[in-house]
Amino acid sequence: MKSEGTIMKKYGFGVDIGGTTIKMGFFEADGTLLDKWEVKTNTENGGANILSDIAKAIDNKLAQEGISKDAVEGVGVGVPGPVKSNGVVNRCVNLGWGVVNVAEELGALTGLEVKVGNDANVAALGEMYQGGAKGCKDVVMVTLGTGVGGGIIIDGKIVAGFHGAGGEIGHITVNEDEIEACNCGQYGCLEQYASATGIVRMAKRKLAKTDDATTLRNFEPLTAKDIFDEAKAGDEVAKELVDELGKILGGALSNLACVVNPEAIVIGGGVSKAGAILIDTIQDHFKESCFFALKETRFETATLGNDAGIYGCVAMILA
Repeated sequence: MKSEGTIMKKYGFGVDIGGTTIKMGFFEADGTLLDKWEVKTNTENGGANILSDIAKAIDNKLAQEGISKDAVEGVGVGVPGPVKSNGVVNRCVNLGWGVVNVAEELGALTGLEVKVGNDANVAALGEMYQGGAKGCKDVVMVTLGTGVGGGIIIDGKIVAGFHGAGGEIGHITVNEDEIEACNCGQYGCLEQYASATGIVRMAKRKLAKTDDATTLRNFEPLTAKDIFDEAKAGDEVAKELVDELGKILGGALSNLACVVNPEAIVIGGGVSKAGAILIDTIQDHFKESCFFALKETRFETATLGNDAGIYGCVAMILA
């Protein structure tokens, strides 16, 4: 891959910063992934060296490929925290950052244009760009993992919001009677029910209240995968738990759809690997409670996996 003759903007970088590793992708201008690799996230000294490590990795890749920076459109960066539209990050606990102007600082280090987004939002953008919602411009993505993340894309652009907290779907209140606190400090958040830890928590409560025969009592520790596997095998209690999760999440998404009217809702994260038993249940409950004009909203499974972030990051630059 050598740049020849007149220098054109032919390449871009996608950089997804996590608490443990930084995922990096090198792309052609059409969104083709040429190479991907990881760099350890150095959180020492309040994450002071993270951006310089990224700049070095970019310089090394360009030197390796014999490509001039003049041929690079820019760098898209995803971070695990709220991001304002000007590229300023307001506190990333996992990185040790306070307020950091990532766009300005990384731009100075690389000499390239830098755009920054919240990691969940850029994952949604990635799925719109080259994944499960490719071809759509209005997308809601929900990531079901240890917690519940989310991203909202309207007319092809991330909805970050004034405080950078747009798309925090996991902290929609779905149960005003909840007595246990969410990790955010509030009570009754969607994340407390629709995440991997959430469905296990619901299962433990249910098993403590009922003597019904169920294979779930055979698992110690009980995991979300166990619950979905046993539901597929026909266990009635497990099926009730999956239906409860689907009802809570489907209802929350129907409310959200009334506000943003997405063409597609993409379900990703580790819990989404449960497949049709989960996606179909969510969609059925969505249709039960949504406004009539939203009933044909598409539901898709995320297809990019852990690469959604780097695709979404580079989409901020190339798309």
